[in-house]
Amino acid sequence: MPKTKNEKLKYLPLLILTFLKIGAFTFGGGYAMIPIIQNEIVEKKKWISEDDLLDIIAIAESTPGPIAINTATFIGYKVCGVLGSVCATLSVILPSFFIILMISLILNRFQNLKTVRYAFNGIRAGVLALIIKAWISMYKKCPKDVISYVIAVLALILAAFLKVNVLIITAACAVIGVAYSLIAVGREKK
Repeated sequence: MPKTKNEKLKYLPLLILTFLKIGAFTFGGGYAMIPIIQNEIVEKKKWISEDDLLDIIAIAESTPGPIAINTATFIGYKVCGVLGSVCATLSVILPSFFIILMISLILNRFQNLKTVRYAFNGIRAGVLALIIKAWISMYKKCPKDVISYVIAVLALILAAFLKVNVLIITAACAVIGVAYSLIAVGREKK
């Protein structure tokens, strides 16, 4: 991990290339990018730890904007400072922008072809697999106690079945987590 400003700037071209690659070869949005970000940033380049990535994902999910862009911004900042956050953000956005632009120009002509429909069905299935992989990876690193399971189940019910706004759920989960931590610390002091 770079320490000084000059060391951080040396990582900038590699940071840009990494997020261009992530943006270009990931379909399905932010959650589908998580395993690829984990592989590139944590496992291959070792710029951040697994725990740092989980913290960044939690923050990226609870701040406004798409999770992939927020994650790129936070990782870019952690690796190369403010310039890194700007470059990582732009690098993860640009490939998608140009791909969507190209697809929009030709999709109307080919959207009724069976091959195109089958390709999109395949992409959806692949994205689902990536999301499940990200969920499993995050589950392995999360605390496994009763309160964590209760929070997870309640959040799932509220989001999936009762259609409660995700921001409200995220804020409520944070409040419950802080309250539980304060209660646990208070018990330990007694």
